[in-house]
Amino acid sequence: MTDAKAVLVFDETMTSYNFGPSHPMAPVRIELTIELATELGILDGMSVVGAAAATEDDLNLIHSAQYIEKVHKLSDHPIHADPSIGLGTSDNPVFLHMHEASALAAGASVEAARRVWTGQAPRAVNIAGGLHHAMRDHASGFCIYNDVALAIRWLLDNGAQRVAYVDVDAHHGDGVQSMFYDDPRVLTISIHEGPQTLFPGTGYSTETGGEGAEGSSVNVPLPPGTSDAGWLRAFHAVVPPLVREFKPDILVTQHGCDSHMDDPLTNLMLSVDGQRASYLALRELAEEVCEGKWVATGGGGYAVMDVVPRAWAHLLAIVSGEPLDPQSATPAEWRARIHKMRGIAGPQQMTDGRSPAYRAWENGYDPDSWLDRSIQATRTAVFPLNGLDPQP
Repeated sequence: MTDAKAVLVFDETMTSYNFGPSHPMAPVRIELTIELATELGILDGMSVVGAAAATEDDLNLIHSAQYIEKVHKLSDHPIHADPSIGLGTSDNPVFLHMHEASALAAGASVEAARRVWTGQAPRAVNIAGGLHHAMRDHASGFCIYNDVALAIRWLLDNGAQRVAYVDVDAHHGDGVQSMFYDDPRVLTISIHEGPQTLFPGTGYSTETGGEGAEGSSVNVPLPPGTSDAGWLRAFHAVVPPLVREFKPDILVTQHGCDSHMDDPLTNLMLSVDGQRASYLALRELAEEVCEGKWVATGGGGYAVMDVVPRAWAHLLAIVSGEPLDPQSATPAEWRARIHKMRGIAGPQQMTDGRSPAYRAWENGYDPDSWLDRSIQATRTAVFPLNGLDPQP
């Protein structure tokens, strides 16, 4: 086990999750990530494996049979639409073989979970996953099947007693929260831009879990404009204490990088350097609380050439066990492809030149700060339910 490599679950068919050329979730972001990671030598330190698509029996664990049947039909006849289940909308256009592509993304996250849980790998990642908005009976927010929820369900069904899920996407991880809202075995934590200014309009600090699972749902809604220092301040004020207290058997994380300052769909202001710091913090937390067992997924991210490939290449490197120096140059061939695609040069380095420094929560609470009030509201709502002191 100590010599086993971390696993990337990927093959080229995973780019078939494709809503069309005008949709912001362009599969080129996956292609450019893999190319960048390959040229930087990151994948040399990982085992790259494929996966089988989730079966209908698998999908029935988290989605209704009626919903799966409708996805099937629309997948075979994509000229139709069914807005009642969220398909055929501008967010979720139907496309040929959409069921197969979505089931494959789900199967890949299950495979990542299986590899880690059975001891075949210390850590695993599915960057084509992280489709955290999909609900039991409808598609939402570019997400058709909820691969993250299915991976968590697989872990619970195969012996995990407690699973901690941390979602750092700019959007609230509402689908995963919804599916485990009444399950005290799953701690869901989402750090996101607040619902007043961003889809899906949920993720208030008062959403704390259903009856019998009070305190198992945690939300940290951030003000628009929050940058590295504020985001990391919020993360460290909430996530590590709760995860340590929960004592999970395994950590599952979603790494949408749409929190970046250049992302066209959100209003947070993180850099690649701040995002990288969050990945390192989550790996360290997994090492501390659950013997390193860590399953990571991708998620949102719509600055598909400048940001997503660099952020997720850092994620892959950290999952591999060999974090990449932020000052590393991006490969010339990779930059040339970006130039060919869009007519301007790609980023020269793996850094945005920012320092991921932040002021620790223990160093003082400012009641005049919107950010600090948000952090304190979350701590007040959920810390006592988990046996923790909410005070700074």
